[in-house]
Amino acid sequence: MKDAPTAEEIAAVDALVGTQAQRDTRSAHGGKAARDDRHLLLPALHAVNDRIGWISAGALNYICRRLTVPPADAFGVATFYHMFSLEPRPATTVHVCDDIACLANGAADVCAAMEEHYGRTSWERSPCLGMCDHAPAALVIKAGAEPVQQPLGHVHAADVPSLVDMPRDGRTGKLHVGGTQLRLLRRIGKIDPESLDDYRAHGGYAALRRALEIGPDAVIAEIAASKLVGRGGAAFPTGRKMEAVARAAAHPHYVICNADESEPGTFKDRILMEQDPFAIVEAMTISGIATGCEHGYIYVRGEYPVAVQRLQRAIEQARRHGFLGHDIMERGVRFDLEVRRGAGAYICGEETALFNSIEGKRGEPRNKPPFPAQAGLFGKPTLVNNVETLACIPEIITEGAQTFAAIGTSGSTGTKLYCVCGTVARAGLYEVPFGTTLRELIDLAGGVRENRKLRTVLLGGAAGTFVGPDSLDLPLTFEDTRAAGTTVGSGVVMLFDESIDMAQIVTRIAGFFRDESCGQCVPCRVGTVRQQEALRRGDAALINEIARAMRDASICGLGQTAANAVESALTLRLLDKGAS
Repeated sequence: MKDAPTAEEIAAVDALVGTQAQRDTRSAHGGKAARDDRHLLLPALHAVNDRIGWISAGALNYICRRLTVPPADAFGVATFYHMFSLEPRPATTVHVCDDIACLANGAADVCAAMEEHYGRTSWERSPCLGMCDHAPAALVIKAGAEPVQQPLGHVHAADVPSLVDMPRDGRTGKLHVGGTQLRLLRRIGKIDPESLDDYRAHGGYAALRRALEIGPDAVIAEIAASKLVGRGGAAFPTGRKMEAVARAAAHPHYVICNADESEPGTFKDRILMEQDPFAIVEAMTISGIATGCEHGYIYVRGEYPVAVQRLQRAIEQARRHGFLGHDIMERGVRFDLEVRRGAGAYICGEETALFNSIEGKRGEPRNKPPFPAQAGLFGKPTLVNNVETLACIPEIITEGAQTFAAIGTSGSTGTKLYCVCGTVARAGLYEVPFGTTLRELIDLAGGVRENRKLRTVLLGGAAGTFVGPDSLDLPLTFEDTRAAGTTVGSGVVMLFDESIDMAQIVTRIAGFFRDESCGQCVPCRVGTVRQQEALRRGDAALINEIARAMRDASICGLGQTAANAVESALTLRLLDKGAS
């Protein structure tokens, strides 16, 4: 039969959704029951892609039949994510990052060597892999009955011939973690991230115990009094979101950890998930109980295989020891979690696009209102926070809101994680109180490598802005960066010295937004393409006009911020030939 699935493809799907024989054939399966399976579409696509290395028409047809999804819908979803392929490709594929941090550290040479050694097969260029502290980076994916994903750091051209044969556990290199006040990072390097006992010996689950003692209302009051705001870039008050979901009349409620960390230059959430996964599980449990949720999702970007594995193991251990499930800590409270893998789409970091992705739809943003607290995942009230924001919650509950609020400034409380990378001596993750200056942060990371002259710093990632050396004494707070016309954003601090071709970097940023635009709204779909074209021509006036249109009319933050870095580069004359 044309486009029939193979036995391997059937086995991969059935392992996820169950065999057809397991379904009761005496009753019809349709209507709402069939629609309720739609959320398994993304996991089913992963199952086939992991097993075979690509998704054939026969496999897609079988998935559609099992989940009662129209083929056109499934095709639209499968083609939305860059980690999936509907064309045959080798079982082993190397994804080589050519984004800005890797580009500044020799990715072009690696890609040239890959082209020479492998031609156009067995490898693909990739947007940021979230390993900017180990740039240049690659991800080796080996499909099969026991699929393997190997993150590789500090890849050089000489490594290319052996990339597909790297050790099973991969290779990343030394992890640089530091700062002046370690709170969120205090356990990293001191505990076994896969040991619940280690986590508890270092203060783990004390916050959940206290949260159960004081009750949901008191938990939310503590979060609100701490003045904690979102650490993903939007800086919305966390307590206000929690209160809105808790008070929502519709049920069920959901809680989601947005771990689709895809902003170029950002890797803080990856390190937290890989090195302290139980803290995220505990924080989500506290958030779920406080807001009346009984089920939560951790949506992790597909390029983070180690984070996915460690979170899944942490959830299993927490459930086995009574910290998740039907009777948490024998208090009669229910809450459970599951991990969902993304598949390579920057836009899914936007919260409503993330909802669509979990629901088995294309990861396109929704119009607001309604806001997630009223109608989020599956149309129900939903609390969404990113990894770093969640990691602050146990600290607040155990130490009290006033202790947390006393750190930093009145408008930016607590500590902040910064991803310092680019042409810096010690690329890594640094935790400092809000109010620390940009200069002090850079000094913590050893300054510009090889004592070269600093040309510019990118703050906030590709959606952020470039600042010059005259901004080094800028206090890193939400209020000070806003007044200076820049942003803290997702915590990216990417250095570029005088040896870097900034035209190449800025052009790559423009290309990133062109590729990552979901295409749903015209200002972003067309604007990102025209911006890149105008940049190549050096038409600054047109770039500014396009930027205004995208900022004013795009549906979501991707289009609204797609021109920020490009405009700031023009203002600082970073593209001028001969500029120093």
